[in-house]
Amino acid sequence: MAFAGRRVWITGASSGIGAALARAFGRAGAHLILSGRKVAALQAVAEAAGGEAEILPFEATDWDALPGIAARAGRVDLLINNAGISQRSLAHETDLRVYRILMDVDFFAPVRLTQLVLPGMIERGDGHIAAVASVAGKVGSPLRTGYSAAKHAIMGYFDALRTEVEHRGIRVSTIVPGFVATEIGARALTADGTPVGRTDSDIEGGIPADAAAAIILEGLASGQREIPVGGGGMDMKLLDLKREDPERLFDTMSALGRAAVESYAARFGRGAG
Repeated sequence: MAFAGRRVWITGASSGIGAALARAFGRAGAHLILSGRKVAALQAVAEAAGGEAEILPFEATDWDALPGIAARAGRVDLLINNAGISQRSLAHETDLRVYRILMDVDFFAPVRLTQLVLPGMIERGDGHIAAVASVAGKVGSPLRTGYSAAKHAIMGYFDALRTEVEHRGIRVSTIVPGFVATEIGARALTADGTPVGRTDSDIEGGIPADAAAAIILEGLASGQREIPVGGGGMDMKLLDLKREDPERLFDTMSALGRAAVESYAARFGRGAG
């Protein structure tokens, strides 16, 4: 019952992990604020979550609108920066505009929303901010140079933020999902910014979003600073390898990268040379 009556704001709430978190927090008795771009999808999630839920749709990178959006949200006890977009393209083929989109959506948008919510938490001496990063935010991943960069930045920013606000009574958690069965792969950006259109087999084989949400809720309730989210597959083992044997990790990722580039070349007819 740690979240009963607490005002929980979830971005990227219309699908995937965000929608699963909404359902889980709804069952826990939280007052939900659900944000994303798709109004109908947010309404469906709010209905499924039950309890007290309101929708607050907005575009994550509409910088001029964000202060007003935060004001409409009112008091926020827990902010979960979950909205994001992934990537599937080779570095040397990727348009710089795609990198800017990835950084805007995956890094600058959660940073700005956090800046807008944080003063109220500091004034009250209470609050919790969480950011969904990725295993790709701890381990460089092939075909995800921009996504990995943005998620590494998320880890750095929120770890540093914690040092400034924890003594003020504000908790900061980073969430590190591995493979979770969502549509993030199908919506990932290609080299020219168009969506891939189909998901990856490793993501399809990931843990269900509801299982991921249960892990996240448990971690947030206990005040866990970094919350790994996954099963017992290679994705989670990479986190252990990063700590225990970085050189072996780099060798492993180079081998995975070669296979990924060859698969990319077979699929798109370019890029392997």
